[in-house]
Amino acid sequence: MHDIRLIRDDPAAFDAALARRGLEPVANSILELDEKRRALTTRAQEAQARRNEASKAIGQAMGKGDTETAEKLKAEVAELKQTMPALEKEESEVANRLQDILLALPNLPAAETPDGEGEEDNVYLREWGRKPDFAFDPQEHAELAPDLGMDFETGARIAGARFTFLRGQMARLHRALGQFMIDTVTGEYGFTECNPPLLIREEAGYGTGQLPKFSEDLFQTTDGRYLISTSEMSLGNSFRETIYEERDFPMRITALTPCFRSEAGAAGRDTRGFIRQHQFEKVEMIVAALPQDSEEELQRITANAEGILQKLGLHYRVMQLCSGDLGATMMKTYDLEVWLPGQGAYREISSCSNGGAYQPRRMNARYRPQDAKKTEFFHLLNGSGLAVGRTLVAVLENYQQADGSVDVPEVLAPYMGGVTRLEPHP
Repeated sequence: MHDIRLIRDDPAAFDAALARRGLEPVANSILELDEKRRALTTRAQEAQARRNEASKAIGQAMGKGDTETAEKLKAEVAELKQTMPALEKEESEVANRLQDILLALPNLPAAETPDGEGEEDNVYLREWGRKPDFAFDPQEHAELAPDLGMDFETGARIAGARFTFLRGQMARLHRALGQFMIDTVTGEYGFTECNPPLLIREEAGYGTGQLPKFSEDLFQTTDGRYLISTSEMSLGNSFRETIYEERDFPMRITALTPCFRSEAGAAGRDTRGFIRQHQFEKVEMIVAALPQDSEEELQRITANAEGILQKLGLHYRVMQLCSGDLGATMMKTYDLEVWLPGQGAYREISSCSNGGAYQPRRMNARYRPQDAKKTEFFHLLNGSGLAVGRTLVAVLENYQQADGSVDVPEVLAPYMGGVTRLEPHP
C-alpha cells in the first residue's frame, strides 16, 4: 500500500521507482482518480452543508410567516435528498477503484536494491563453508531418500502430486530440524514463540499483500478463508489495527507452522522430490521495528538464518535480490542459497526481507513517536529460519554416504534420541 500524499508530491519519482520493477507509469492515472474522488467528496460535503443550512432556514422562514420562502427551501432540501445518495455512491465507487489500484501495486525498491530484470541479475555478496568432497557420485535426494523413509508414492495416492509421506527415521529427522530451528530462534535469538491460526480471513491476506496479486497460490476454504502460505500472514496480521508506543519496539515473534501453497505459478518446476511441495513446514521470523532501526533488524535476521545453516554445517551463499526479482511486498531482500551436491546447484532456503511501511499501512498498524501527537507507520520485516523441507533435502544430499546412509548433523543429536545415522531399508 502506498501513501497517496507521496504520489501527489512527486509522481515522477513514484513512476521511476515502479519502472525499476519493469512496470509502466501509473501516477497520472492515480492522481486523476484521486482528484476526482476529492472533488466528489467536496461536492458531497457542500451538498450536506447546504441541506443542513436550508433545513434550518425552513424553520426560520416559517417562524416569520414567509411560507413562499419556506416552500422553496423545502423543494431544495427534497432535491438534495435525491441527488446526494447518487453523489455519495459515485464518490465511493471512485474511492474503491483508487484503492484497488493502490492495493495491486508492489512495494517500491529501496535505493540500495540493485537494478535488474530477474534472477540472473541478483548480486552475490558472500558465502560460508565449502562444498563437500565425495569419493563417489552424490545422488539427488529424490533418488536417495525413498530407501530412508521419504515415500513419494503414498503421498501422491493420498493427496495427489507434490505431497509426500515421511516414515520412521525420516519423519523424526524432519521433526528434529523444525524443533532445532524454533529452539534456536527463541532461545538464542530472543524471539517470542507463537502458535498462530493456519486459516486467515480475506482482509488478513490483503494486509500482508498475498492478496489480491497471489490469490492463485493460496488454498481457499468453502467459507472464504485461506490456508496460510507462510506464517508471515498470521504473524504479521497480529499487529493489525493497533497503535503501539515507541518504547514497544522492536517486537520479534516467530512460529513453526505448516504452510500451504498451490504452486500455481510453478507448473513443471521441481516436480520430482521434496523441494516444492503443496504442504511444508517453516520457521518464520517477524520483526516490527522503528523505521530508523529496520535496516539493522534486516541484517540481524539474516545473520540469524545464516547461524542456523552454520550450526548444521551446510555450505551456502548470500545473494541480494535485484529490483526485478524482488517479492511484491518487499523493498530489500537477501536470499540464502544452500548448496545441493546431488543437484550440483544452489537452491534458496531462506529469504530475509525488509518491507518497510508497506504492510503496516495496509493493516493500519501504527505507533506513536515519543513526544508526538500524530501516529506513524512502523516497518515490518520477515525471514525464514528456515524452510524445514528444503533443509531436510540439504542434509540428505550433503551428509550422504556411499552406502546410501546419511549422517545426522551433530547439532541435531539432542533431538534424535541417539540416532546418528539414517540407514537405508532394503
